[in-house]
Amino acid sequence: MKPTAEQLLAAKDSTIPDVSGPGLRVLFCGINPGLWSGATGHHFARPGNRFWPALHRSGFTGRQYRPDEQRELLALGLGITNVAPRATAKADELTTEELREGGAALRERVLRLRPRALAVLGIGAYRTAFGQRRAPLGRQPEGIGDTEVWVLPNPSGLNAHYTLDGLAEEFRRLQEAVGG
Repeated sequence: MKPTAEQLLAAKDSTIPDVSGPGLRVLFCGINPGLWSGATGHHFARPGNRFWPALHRSGFTGRQYRPDEQRELLALGLGITNVAPRATAKADELTTEELREGGAALRERVLRLRPRALAVLGIGAYRTAFGQRRAPLGRQPEGIGDTEVWVLPNPSGLNAHYTLDGLAEEFRRLQEAVGG
C-alpha cells in the first residue's frame, strides 16, 4: 500500500509495534520509523529502503520478504525494533536526548528479551544512544548481558555510503557469526 500525502503527514510522531519476542537470534534495531513505516505500520517500509534485500542477500532469509510480512521473521529467530519510537521524515529530526533515552530503553529491552545478538542499523545513532563516540562498524567489544552487540550500516536509501552489495556483506558477517 502506498500511503497518500495526507497519510504520510498524519504518520509524523506515530509509533509502530516491535516485531520481537524472547530468545531471538538477532534483534535488528533501526534508528526510528520513517513516515512510510508510521503510515503502514511496517518496519523499513519505504520503497528504496534496502533492509529487506540486504537481509535476503546476506543469507538471513531464503527469499526477500516484504515489509507487510515482517511478523514471519519471528519464525526465523529474527526481530525488529527501533532506538527511538516516533516516526519522522528523517532521523536527524530526533534529538540527542531522544536517542540517549532510546538507548537506555533498548538496553532494558535486550536484557529482558535476551537475543543472541542486537544489530543496531546506523553507526551515528549507536554512538549517540550508547555514548560510544568512537564505535566502529561490526561487533562491539561490550555486549548487553549475554547479547552480542553489532553495529551495521543504516539501510535507508538516504545512506549513499553503502551499496546494496556492501550492506549485504556487512549483514553477512553478522549472519555467519550467529549461525542459522
